[in-house]
Amino acid sequence: MKVILKQDIENLGIRGDIVDVAPGFGRNYLIPKRLALKVTSSNMKMIEIERQALKKKLDKERLSYQELIEKLNETTISFKRKSGEKDIIFGSVSSSDIKDSLHELGFEIDKKKILLEDPIKRLGNYTVPIKIFHEDQAEIKIEVMKEEEGVQEEKEEKEKVEEERMEELAEEKMKESGEEQKEKESIQEKRKEKKEEPVDVKVEEAQDEEIKPERKEQIKEKEEKKKESKK
Repeated sequence: MKVILKQDIENLGIRGDIVDVAPGFGRNYLIPKRLALKVTSSNMKMIEIERQALKKKLDKERLSYQELIEKLNETTISFKRKSGEKDIIFGSVSSSDIKDSLHELGFEIDKKKILLEDPIKRLGNYTVPIKIFHEDQAEIKIEVMKEEEGVQEEKEEKEKVEEERMEELAEEKMKESGEEQKEKESIQEKRKEKKEEPVDVKVEEAQDEEIKPERKEQIKEKEEKKKESKK
């Protein structure tokens, strides 16, 4: 049974391809799901028009990926690994490592499209193909270099210094926060004292008022004694 594919189908073909399939597969799966059209002598003209339209659309999509392919072809990714005898590295460089590095460079590439047959386990330069669009591929350059002795220790030391610095900053911030809190409490205490001052003044004035009548009486007695002495 001949059909024209309307969608890309893995291990069968791409849009616009005319392929032979089992009758059951075509009638029960491809045609009902609108993945393909049956090719007959009566619809050959329509099929050809459909095929040309699909091919045109496919070429347009392929053209849109050319810029990405060109950028990837110019990309080199470097990895540093510790190595032993015969340049065999400890660990490996895998598809996941390449995917993560490409992500850091701004490329979003599916891991499955990185066509690395086996993880890289030796120092050296490699070329890794990446599937972009159907049969169109890009090739990136991979450079696996030896990690110099002491580099890891230096990295760890820098991380340690940075961590200590962050702790110091955190302590200083906490200290400043404590001083600010004390200052706020001091201000609040002063405000409280100022609010209480008018009450104390009123009490003192009331006490003065209580003393004044006694003082007046004393002055009156002295004046009367003076008058009697003059007589």
